[in-house]
Amino acid sequence: MTAPVVLMLEDDAERLDRFHATASRLGVELIWWPDAHLMVAEMGQFLPTAAIISLDHDLEPSSPRDPGDGLDVAKHLAALQPTCPIIIHTSNGARGEMMAGELELAGWEHHRVPPFGDDWIESDWFRLVRRLLRPKR
Repeated sequence: MTAPVVLMLEDDAERLDRFHATASRLGVELIWWPDAHLMVAEMGQFLPTAAIISLDHDLEPSSPRDPGDGLDVAKHLAALQPTCPIIIHTSNGARGEMMAGELELAGWEHHRVPPFGDDWIESDWFRLVRRLLRPKR
């Protein structure tokens, strides 16, 4: 049996290390992108097997090219048939609400995990992913 797959938009190296460690504890495979445009271009091949998508909003450019943001990915997903739950894990309240609005209108199940506290990935994000991975009754 293969591990559940979580697709993620995240550019912070320290947070990525923590997400990878937490994903390992959950027994899930984490596939991530630091750039919204790359995620939109490449995630289609992974969507059929994705159990969860987790999106940050604000991305720091690592090159002269604009990395886009989580709203770009949310708008792209809103044009597709919903396939799995989405977690919005941004501290940008206004943009997080815009992302949620796009997903809501398109019928995607979505949740917010604000990145507050020193262990929000290991506690809040962990608990939500574990709950979302439980079989539906």
